Amino acid sequence: MTGRLAFVESPVQLLNVLEWAHARGRGPAPAAAPGPDAAAAPAAASGPAPAAGEDLGIVVLSPNDPMSRGQLRRMAQLARDEGFTVHWQEARAGRGALVRTLRELGGPLRAAERVIIGDPFSRYVQLLLTLFGPRHVTVVDDGTATMEFAAQLAGGERLVRWHRKGDLGPRELLLAPVTSLARRRLAPGPHRTVEIFTSLPVQAPPGTEVTENAYAWTRARFGPPALTGGADLVGTSLVETGVVDAEHYLRVVGRLARTHGATRYFAHRRETPEKLHRVAVETGLQVVRPELPLELIARRGPVGATVVSFPSTVVHTLPLALAGTGVKVVVCEIAPEWLKATASPRAQGFLAGIVGTASGADRLEFG
Repeated sequence: MTGRLAFVESPVQLLNVLEWAHARGRGPAPAAAPGPDAAAAPAAASGPAPAAGEDLGIVVLSPNDPMSRGQLRRMAQLARDEGFTVHWQEARAGRGALVRTLRELGGPLRAAERVIIGDPFSRYVQLLLTLFGPRHVTVVDDGTATMEFAAQLAGGERLVRWHRKGDLGPRELLLAPVTSLARRRLAPGPHRTVEIFTSLPVQAPPGTEVTENAYAWTRARFGPPALTGGADLVGTSLVETGVVDAEHYLRVVGRLARTHGATRYFAHRRETPEKLHRVAVETGLQVVRPELPLELIARRGPVGATVVSFPSTVVHTLPLALAGTGVKVVVCEIAPEWLKATASPRAQGFLAGIVGTASGADRLEFG
C-alpha cells in the first residue's frame, strides 16, 4: 500500500488533513484504532511513528504555546475518533529535540510515497524536506499564507512569509540554503508531483494541481448550528505579527461591537493575554478562547447570525463550513492608517487581496 504521511503544526492544518482524506475518499490506516484521550497530556498522544506502509499516518510536530497545544490535542482526538493513527512528537522540547525527531521520523519519511504538510514556510518542515525529498507533496491550508506560497512558487521566488520585511536578517541568511533546497523540493518536476488542497482562491503554479477544499467533512460531521440572533467578532493576530497598530485595532473592535451588537470575541490562538484583557475591559465583549478551529466551533454552534472578521482565512472558510445555515459572514477591510510603520511593504496589498477574493463574505469599510 502506498504510504502517506502528514506533518501538522497547528490545529487548522490537522483539520485540513482530515478534509483532504475525506475529499480523496481514502480512509485511515487499516489497523488504526482510537488512542487514549489526547487532552490529558502530550505524552498520552505519543506512540510509535506511523509506518509509511499505512494508508495515512499523522504526525503532530507539537508547538510550544499552550493554546495551540490544547487545540491540537483535541483535534488529534477527533482524528483518532475517525480511525486515524496520530503520533505526537515533542519536536521543540528543548535541547536535542530536533535530532531526536529526525531519528524517530527519518525511516517513515524516507519510505513515504506522499507527504502532506500545512506550512511550507515552517523552518522545521523545510529542514525535513531538505533531508528527505518525497515523490509526491500535498500542501493543505494553514491560513492565507497558502495564497502567498502559490504566488512565490509560480514566480520562482524564495519562500518568505507575507508579513515579514524584505531584508534578510542574520537568521534568514544562515538558513537560506535550507529554504532554497526546500523550495526546490516543493516544486513540481520530472520526479515529483505537487498538489495544493485549499479553500482559498489560488492560481495553480505551472505543473501544480490545485484541488478544492469545500469543508465537506466538517459539514457532514457537525451541525447545523443553532443561531443566537446576535453577532460574533473574530479576532486576529495582525497586531502580534507587527502589521496593525494595537490602538487602532482596539478602537475598531469596540466600534464593530457597538455597530453590530456583538457580545462575543473569538480569540485567535496567537493573541496575547494582555491584548485580550484590554479587549474585554475596553469593549465589554466576552473573550472566548476556542478549544477547536473556528470552523468547527461555528459549525457545532451556537453561533451569531452575523460573524464579523478582519482579513484572514476564516472569511473564506466560514462561508463554506456554514453553507446553508443562514449565517452571514462580514469581512472588515484594513485601512492603510491602521498599519504600523514597520509593517512589510506587501502587507496592505496582501490583506486587500484576501478581502477582494472572499466571494462568500460581505465587505465592510470601517475607517
